[in-house]
Parts: sequence; C-alpha cells; structure tokens
Amino acid sequence: MSTTSETPRTIRLAATPGRRPVPFRLVPDAEARAAIAGRLGLMDLKKLRFEGEIAPAGGADWRLAARLGTTVVQPCVVTLAPVTTRIDTEVARSYRADMPLVPEGDEVEMPADETAEPLPETLDLAVVMEEALALALPLYPRADGVAHGEAVYGPPGVDPLRDEDTKPFAALAKLKGKLRE
Repeated sequence: MSTTSETPRTIRLAATPGRRPVPFRLVPDAEARAAIAGRLGLMDLKKLRFEGEIAPAGGADWRLAARLGTTVVQPCVVTLAPVTTRIDTEVARSYRADMPLVPEGDEVEMPADETAEPLPETLDLAVVMEEALALALPLYPRADGVAHGEAVYGPPGVDPLRDEDTKPFAALAKLKGKLRE
C-alpha cells in the first residue's frame, strides 16, 4: 500500500525509543484505496484518512487513539444503486501485554474492555485502519426512497404469515379485537 504518512506503516512497539507517544497519519493513494474497496466490496472509497497516536499505557501496554475519515460508495441492498456515506469515527484500541495471542481452552472469556487486544510485536497501522473501516461501514445501505416492504410467507392455500403476525403481542391484539366485537 502506498500512503502519505508521518510515520512508517508498521511500528515495532517493543523497539519504540523511550516508550513515548508516536503520532501517525496514513492517507492511502488512489491505487491503495481501490485495493481496500475491492477487499471490502465497495464501489468506491474516497479521501481515506487515518490519523492519531499510539501511546504507552502503563507497564508494557499501549493505547491507540485515532480518527478515521472517508466517504464510501456501496451498492444498495435492494436496488444495487450506489449509496454514498460519509464516515467520521473515533478508533480506540488497547494492546495488552498480559493477553495471550492465542486463546487457550475450548471456552474463552471476553474481556470487559472490547477494545483490548493482545500486544503484537509489530503493529501494522494500515491493517488497523482497514479493520476500523470495515466495522464502521453501514451494514444494509439503502438508496433514498427505497421502502422496506413487507415479507409474506406461506404455502399456497394457507393464510400467509406476515411481519405483523410475528410480533410478540400480535396474537393478543387479535384476541382483544375479537372480545370487543
């Protein structure tokens, strides 16, 4: 990936001199944005910028605080028409030395801090940027004016099951209506 940056794309956290905060700024070029758009199933990715700081957080831990800004174009989930969305979001990660890289056992307890990750030997900021972008994308983009519609289910000859019928109190509402008659 070719980017304009103030820091290298990859940071060796253990080798950072004096454990001082490291500011960073990644601005992928058109070719790199096209590659990211392809991996994420986007129609277009404009003006992608990822900037912030990774700083020591006690002992051997590190904390990343950044801002991700971009404009994405995705296909509408109904019509496939282009849907443009502006994304400006804060990104936070905490890299903890006491977290194992590979969980042990069949069951794994999730940490209370959902931003916590195991401390890597090297941190690839472009990977963090792409992951943050994937998490920030709208799940079901819809073009303007596209209605949700109603799903109707049932075999031929049977009253179809409608969305309204699947709501928890739909049956009670029908009974209440019959009692008033």
